[in-house]
Amino acid sequence: MNKAFVKETDDPGDRCPLCGSKGQGVFEATLKAFLSAEACDELSESAYFCPHATCEVAYFDRFERTVAAGCLSRPAYPKDPEAPICPCFGLTCEDIEADVDEGVVTRVRAHLERAQSDEAHCTTKAPSGQSCVAAVQQCFMRLRGQS
Repeated sequence: MNKAFVKETDDPGDRCPLCGSKGQGVFEATLKAFLSAEACDELSESAYFCPHATCEVAYFDRFERTVAAGCLSRPAYPKDPEAPICPCFGLTCEDIEADVDEGVVTRVRAHLERAQSDEAHCTTKAPSGQSCVAAVQQCFMRLRGQS
């Protein structure tokens, strides 16, 4: 049979075993920055961060082994909504809300410039190991829509 007519199966390995959210692949350096050595050993080399804010799982692997958000070495957004949305520079949702309330983008614009600089260390500071730029923009748009 011609492969053009065969649907490829979806790979469920990158879905959180608890909530089903699509996970974000993380580097070993990220896991080591957020987990104890014992917790790191629980996961395989291909690990993922569950970005769903209310899910109890922080990291998981393709074998459905998980590490709970409560096991993180420090508070991490979005698992802890009080944690900085940008752990590299300390930008919080309250800072973004202040920009929205004031009708300016001063803090957000300054942060976005800084986040794209060499000062950012997302791999070891962010629980997903990825830049917070998209999360900052989403938070800004959500808050702006509420005002």
